[in-house]
Amino acid sequence: MLLVLAVTLAGMAGGAAGAASAREKDGPPTGRQLLFYNHAYGVLDRETADAIEHSAYLRDFAEFQVRTTTGSGGETWTGRYLMGRETYLELFGVGDVPGPDGTLGAGGMGLSAERSGDLTTVIGRLRDQGVPNPVTFRQTRDFGDGVPVPWFDAVFTTGQYDGFGAWGMEYLPEYFADPRGKTEPASYPGDVGRERYLSDGYREHLMRDVTAIRLGITAHDLAGTLPLLRAGGFTVRELPAGGGAVAQGGGTTIRLETVPRELAGLRQVEMSLNRPVPHRHEERIGRSTLVVGPGDRAVWTFDAAR
Repeated sequence: MLLVLAVTLAGMAGGAAGAASAREKDGPPTGRQLLFYNHAYGVLDRETADAIEHSAYLRDFAEFQVRTTTGSGGETWTGRYLMGRETYLELFGVGDVPGPDGTLGAGGMGLSAERSGDLTTVIGRLRDQGVPNPVTFRQTRDFGDGVPVPWFDAVFTTGQYDGFGAWGMEYLPEYFADPRGKTEPASYPGDVGRERYLSDGYREHLMRDVTAIRLGITAHDLAGTLPLLRAGGFTVRELPAGGGAVAQGGGTTIRLETVPRELAGLRQVEMSLNRPVPHRHEERIGRSTLVVGPGDRAVWTFDAAR
């Protein structure tokens, strides 16, 4: 899923001004964590996107998919997906997504609730973070048969962004009840979690989960993202001299570095493996390099040069 769902919100008044002025002292949040890293997406140059799509190595390394999704209002997007146990990565080439979301360096990140009702609590916390008017949205999914199903509820701090947007989300009971979603049974009352949503296909590959991600985004987009991270229960540390921020929580580290829009984009992804590997393997994929092992870790670095 990606931020194309928010295109219809672009003209709406969000909480950008309040979000930009909200500042907290660094330190751990209070209460249990409500949102967790679900997935991030990035728009890459065509050479790299095509190399990813046709990489034989990636099909062995991860549960790998190329698919087109139809969302609310008939919007469609075609992505390349690396699916883990609880987290995943969504990659596009320039033009694979309609409008500004399909330009080089655009990206987004979904943070999802594990328990039903937690997104409502997050929305309340956003107001405490200086976002007086959070923007809410319900996304549906069409599996190709023309019968959409409610997919998830989402919240944004603002409907306007330069090239990167983060949203909180909560999967809906209607989606889990629909057999077309091929989801798993609930593990506890109110389970709307990531592991239930994703399949167990990851077990047949090396990749297990995304453990860290680094992106370059504008200062404006950072200001719209930090309140959501804090409201979701991440520990957020702002870097000195306007250098960005690092957020930690739920087993994932998110590093957001402030850059001009023309230099924005996905920089690096770290992943845990299902089993340790004895040797280092380096795979060049377009203008990116995936290093797997030794041990139970892989690092995928994307060239910053334009």
